[in-house]
Amino acid sequence: MKEKNRMENEAEFDISHESDFDEETINRLKELGQMNDKYESGIQTISIIGEIEGHIEAGSPKKSTKYEHIIPMIMDVEEKDEIKGVLLILNTMGGDVEAGLAISELISGMSKPCVTLVLGGSHSIGVPLAVSGTYSFITPTATMMIHPIRTTGLVIGVLQSFLYFQKMQERITDFVVEHSNVDKDLFNKIMLNTDELVNDMGSVLVGEEAVKIGLIDEVGSLKDARNKLLELIKEYEHTGKTNKSKNK
Repeated sequence: MKEKNRMENEAEFDISHESDFDEETINRLKELGQMNDKYESGIQTISIIGEIEGHIEAGSPKKSTKYEHIIPMIMDVEEKDEIKGVLLILNTMGGDVEAGLAISELISGMSKPCVTLVLGGSHSIGVPLAVSGTYSFITPTATMMIHPIRTTGLVIGVLQSFLYFQKMQERITDFVVEHSNVDKDLFNKIMLNTDELVNDMGSVLVGEEAVKIGLIDEVGSLKDARNKLLELIKEYEHTGKTNKSKNK
């Protein structure tokens, strides 16, 4: 009886708690982790966590970020005057290559400043996302896994399949090199390393290691990322331009 009463009380609390918010706010909280679309600070925070989901839905037990949710949020940045800049927080295992690269291209093409923060990890296609902003941070314990493109399922064993994957890998590599300060030959060497990962080529970079090779701009925390973004916002409002630290 006590257990039943406790469960009823909890249910009543949940209902009364949710009733304080409208349906749109509740849906935003469930889908995007945001309470509303008000930007008192001028900063739009976008988080990309778990698996980046593209045209095919990720498995139900997995945490995932849907690209059809992220793309409209990025468009809002350009359209809404109250949004002054973006703080992109990353803790992703990677995922759909086309979706991840599409999001990266959109972020890099924004007129307003964006600061990225690798928190936990930004692996695989998460690497282009991490370098897509105006300035990038990584926490001391966060990791970045760099490896060649790969796929699961049926692959037709012909030359055309190899060339397709080769072109896709070149797209990713060229984007990373263009939007960071990493040397292309060094990046390829790290990506094709066979001495570190048990079942794959590639390397795992931890915190400062990603900064040393020029992949990420700076080791820092949430406070550092937010302060840098506020600095870039002031610069953008004064000059109308965003001076990226990346190679062109």
